[in-house]
Amino acid sequence: MTGEDAHDGIRAPLVVSLALLVAVFASLVTAPAAEGLYGAFLAALMLAIAANDARHYLIPNELTGAAFALALLRAAAFVPDVGAEALLWPVARALAVALPLLLLMLAYRYWRGRDGLGLGDVKLAAISGAWLDLATVAAVIELAALLAIGVYVANAALHRKPLRGTAFLPFGLFLAPSIWIGWLGETWYLNWLGGWLG
Repeated sequence: MTGEDAHDGIRAPLVVSLALLVAVFASLVTAPAAEGLYGAFLAALMLAIAANDARHYLIPNELTGAAFALALLRAAAFVPDVGAEALLWPVARALAVALPLLLLMLAYRYWRGRDGLGLGDVKLAAISGAWLDLATVAAVIELAALLAIGVYVANAALHRKPLRGTAFLPFGLFLAPSIWIGWLGETWYLNWLGGWLG
């Protein structure tokens, strides 16, 4: 291991730890009640997914499963009188987001003979549907795509490398934090709206 590798090995966990502290603090400030705790747990899971995808190009099912279970727990906790019906909306939104992306993934694979979107990315997009309104989901996916393209172009320019249409990007690195940012914006807006109307 070179000195630069050791430096990167120390820097990456430090950056993730600081990002987690900031995200947990922002979650609790934006929504001081139970919703803030749900947001803090979401932040931790999304950061873990982003770090894993950046390092291994893999989104673990355990983390997406935990994020989905947390979305269902949150839905049940906020509408306890409705019972099992409270779980229908997050599941329906997750399916509404995941199915078109799954079809896109399969169509691209058939058309180009290679993957353009991984199944882990589709599952992660379903998580955004379980947590967020569909309008926010659209903004979140667009934000993640723009961030991924921007980072790729900036990195290529910095290292004076040509842009390639076949470049492999860890999309979860950008989508996972964008989901938490979407939750933060949605929660802040609903709190502001509630305070303004109240």
